[in-house]
Amino acid sequence: MKEQNVKDGTRKKKKHFFFILPLVFCLLTLVTGCVQYDVGVNFESQTRGEIVQHIKLGERLTSFSSETVAEWLKSVERRVRLLDGKTKRLSPTEVLVKIPFNNGAELQDKFNQFYNPIAPTTKYRTGSPLETDLPKFESHLSVKQNNLLLVLRNRLSLELDLRSLSLLSSNGSLLLSPGGLLELDFSLNTPWGAESIETAAGALVPETYQQGKQLVWKLKPGEVNYLEAIFWIPSPRRNWGADYCLICSRGHCFEI
Repeated sequence: MKEQNVKDGTRKKKKHFFFILPLVFCLLTLVTGCVQYDVGVNFESQTRGEIVQHIKLGERLTSFSSETVAEWLKSVERRVRLLDGKTKRLSPTEVLVKIPFNNGAELQDKFNQFYNPIAPTTKYRTGSPLETDLPKFESHLSVKQNNLLLVLRNRLSLELDLRSLSLLSSNGSLLLSPGGLLELDFSLNTPWGAESIETAAGALVPETYQQGKQLVWKLKPGEVNYLEAIFWIPSPRRNWGADYCLICSRGHCFEI
């Protein structure tokens, strides 16, 4: 009887081991083949810009779970099409995404829609099972704009909660930090340059490139990331009328 119990216990341990084996292999694959995810907001002018995403997956990751990766990339393409964007496959493991916007309000709406898609109802459910199984994280981008004579003042802030990308035990303790598995960047490109500001404790500090015209923040997987910047964009007005308002751009404050 005791021998039978020992055998049963051994079988249960083997079953449990085989259950977690795919996860172990997946983690080992990620360690040797990380994911690079670069997100950029490019302002070309007051009325033109684009959200650019460059995603590169480690080759060992794609070879180990090619079907899952293919489904995930398809889900990205579906979201991009809904926002009038375009996706280009640079290779089987690399994709480039471009989503246009015409002003700060549209940038804010499209960015938040992409990273916080509205959950489909039962009647209109179109998402794949993979999309519901992926880790969920909260993202909120805010853009506040003010017209000041010939320039447009922009204040951009982003809060990105990446805590769901950590692997936690049942009691909430950290088992695996994804910091060495994922490389996540957020960049801001502006024609006149931008300045990072720190209005919140723990705000990320960017690296500066191209004489201040590009700021790049290294995001931290497994944590809540917050960043903020101020930048100016030329706002030429070629057809000013007698009733054009210099303050609100709507023509009802005072006349010139």
